Amino acid sequence: MGTTVFERQRPAAGVIDASLRDTALRVFWLDDVDRPTHPQLNGTVRTDLAIVGGGYAGLWTAVRAKERDPGRRVVLLEASRIAWAASGRNGGFCESSLTHGHENGVNRWPEEIDRLEELGHANLDGIEETIERYGMDAEFERTGQLAVAVEPHQVDWYREEPGFLDREAVQAEVHSETFLAGDWDRDGCALVHPAKLGVELARVAVDLGVEIYEHSIVRAIDGDGSGPITLATPNGRVIADAVALATNVFPSLLKRNRLMTVPVYDYVLMTEPLSAEQLSSIGWSNRQGLADSANQFHYYRLTGDDRILFGGYDAIYHFGGRIRPEYEDRIESHRTLASHFFTTFPQLEGLRFTHRWAGAIDSSSRFCAFFGTARKGRVTYATGFTGLGVGAARFAADVMLDKLSGERTERTELRMVREKPIPFPPEPAASIGVNLVRAAMNRADHNEGRRNLFLKTLDALGMGFDS
Repeated sequence: MGTTVFERQRPAAGVIDASLRDTALRVFWLDDVDRPTHPQLNGTVRTDLAIVGGGYAGLWTAVRAKERDPGRRVVLLEASRIAWAASGRNGGFCESSLTHGHENGVNRWPEEIDRLEELGHANLDGIEETIERYGMDAEFERTGQLAVAVEPHQVDWYREEPGFLDREAVQAEVHSETFLAGDWDRDGCALVHPAKLGVELARVAVDLGVEIYEHSIVRAIDGDGSGPITLATPNGRVIADAVALATNVFPSLLKRNRLMTVPVYDYVLMTEPLSAEQLSSIGWSNRQGLADSANQFHYYRLTGDDRILFGGYDAIYHFGGRIRPEYEDRIESHRTLASHFFTTFPQLEGLRFTHRWAGAIDSSSRFCAFFGTARKGRVTYATGFTGLGVGAARFAADVMLDKLSGERTERTELRMVREKPIPFPPEPAASIGVNLVRAAMNRADHNEGRRNLFLKTLDALGMGFDS
């Protein structure tokens, strides 16, 4: 097998060591925002709609529910703090795609892909309009996203794209000798401050009359759907006419969905703010989000105070699908990211990383969210966003509310919405399979992107895997 650019141009170990010295194991976004506290649920509450989960999917559902019907009583239950999990620690890429990219969408729903992309752009426009209408401070920037080729075989993937940039043009945008070509989608992606978006969605929800309870984990869901549904927490309960489940990476309250997703850990670094000279050395004046084109890809972006977030590459699954705080401290993954960062930007040698962290992604076998109902239509859910939930969560909220209303809408009639992904196998097959796929993807990246028979078979079955 061949080598990748990150192996051929590896920085000295001392550069990596110096960059990670004194780096805090904390989420930068959560350090950078004041989060109001919300009370814990105590006693019994009766409501029209109960939402489980205080991330983007739950918060958008709360906001959209009150916008549709201001008189509806809405209660949201969060196990910990608002936006503390994936919604507060992601890269802040708010993409228009509802299908984890055009290729995934056209391979699965070719007859719908044009409309799905139109709906995705309308959804992103709706996010921007909502942020403006409510005066939300989420550091929203409609910068677009630049996908870059870092290996010769990747260049041909972009030649026919409308946003194609050759080597000279792509380096005029962002100067890295590793960039051989690119594809700039100028309108299909925005950047946000993830935690601020979560906090501001919660503020808007409360202003609209939503009742938010933190530290109120739902332990059980009771009721067959012939009457109201009861949600039990350690210190109280909610009796609701309808329930929306937005727990994403955490174990579903519905047994039927326990094997539909797996939690995969993603790792991130954040630099200190760049000086004017350092910024000048890399260009990047248009502030696009960046992502390279390998199976094990990196994503990177500038923050409001001119730091660089650099994440991705490793995608780590733990036996049994466990989600534990100690899994966030994986220094070998952060060292790999630091090495790849200085391969990408050797002119920034000497820059330090102030924060390193990780988060679990709710990965489904089709790479994008799926939807459904339970308990005779009184319970609905959306999960399996596979890392692209920042934008798609608002669309998911509308789907869930449509389903709870019993309406047949354009959204609910989409095949993409009606179909379910293939579930993952139980352990130990899940762990063996995920790790075999990860190894095969790594081999493909070392073999000019060629997928072996194992990966091609999974692709044909709809069970491929994407980091």
